Amino acid sequence: MAKEDYYELLSVPRNASDSDIKKSFRRLAMKYHPDRNRDNPEAEEQFKKIKEAYDVLSDPKKRSAYDQFGHAGVDPSMGAAGGFGFTGESFSDIFSDVFGDIFGGSGGGGAGRRRGSRVQRGADLRYNLEITLEEAVAGTEVKIRVPTYVTCGECNGTGAKKGTGPTTCSTCQGHGAIRMQQGFFAVQQTCPTCRGTGQQIKDPCRVCHGQGRVQETKTLSVKIPPGVDTGDRIRLAGEGEAGESGGPPGDLYVQISVKEHPIFTRDGANLYCEVPISFPTACLGGELDVPTLDGRVMLKIPPETQTGRLFRLRGKGVKPVRGGPQGDLLCRVRIETPVHLNKDQIELIKKLDDSLSGGGSHHSPQAHGWLDGVKQFFDKLGL
Repeated sequence: MAKEDYYELLSVPRNASDSDIKKSFRRLAMKYHPDRNRDNPEAEEQFKKIKEAYDVLSDPKKRSAYDQFGHAGVDPSMGAAGGFGFTGESFSDIFSDVFGDIFGGSGGGGAGRRRGSRVQRGADLRYNLEITLEEAVAGTEVKIRVPTYVTCGECNGTGAKKGTGPTTCSTCQGHGAIRMQQGFFAVQQTCPTCRGTGQQIKDPCRVCHGQGRVQETKTLSVKIPPGVDTGDRIRLAGEGEAGESGGPPGDLYVQISVKEHPIFTRDGANLYCEVPISFPTACLGGELDVPTLDGRVMLKIPPETQTGRLFRLRGKGVKPVRGGPQGDLLCRVRIETPVHLNKDQIELIKKLDDSLSGGGSHHSPQAHGWLDGVKQFFDKLGL
């Protein structure tokens, strides 16, 4: 008798995503699980079929072989010996797995520990990395040292002494939970012997003492893409803590912080800087060398420039890491008042002031406009 198509068993199309396959399996598993259909042997048989289908389609290598060669590609002769049969998972396991995803519990997505297994995904880690503005704009590669848990090399993550392995819990028979009958009600609780893992280690590893992992400081190379800014995170998949008992590792998140720069201030894709200019340059105009992250550029200052004026140098800012046009460099000029004047310089400035004062508002329109406004204000107050 020909075997049923795995995709049809799970009611998903052949191009279904891993997430869709997983969701469909959970839905069908809850429907046909033997714990919910104790008097229906057909339901148990259907559960075995959908479990076999899920074991193949959830594994990228097996799924690829199945797509190419059908059932022959995954060696259907293995049957239950190959792990396709009913694994003894209780209905509560599947129930907690489904609702763990919704409420952020430890059962969903393989991210946490499942009953009946000691495997637990390792914790995610965060590393705070401070870089210069130049490094953030151009991109760089840095090496970091991260203290973390890694898989124990002595026991390969099993937690058991070399040459041995975990054994099935004698109390719960590997289910991770035990049932207690109280009248008409059956109560299920975590197994007190194995604490829900379903397994026991009778002879722990001498190095990790049964944990399956040990502490170590890893040196990692981190590529910083151009355009990153403070608050950005770089994810290094699988570089977090090793999982317990050979479980998958967590991820490492590198949190970027850009140091304060002595010249430039960043705002998104744009850079800002203050450029001090002399009083004569502001009056008569001139040219200044202005620094950019690419090198020097010449900034032309027109005559009669006022302090606070912004000059835009297009394309001299930052290329955003998430795409978009390159920003600009905006230079704000600030007229510097001369200090430490000698006697001759003071006399020259007094003469200049006398000369400018004779022109009235012609030479200082802003000052005279402000004074006129102040006079009108005081007149209204009767002062």
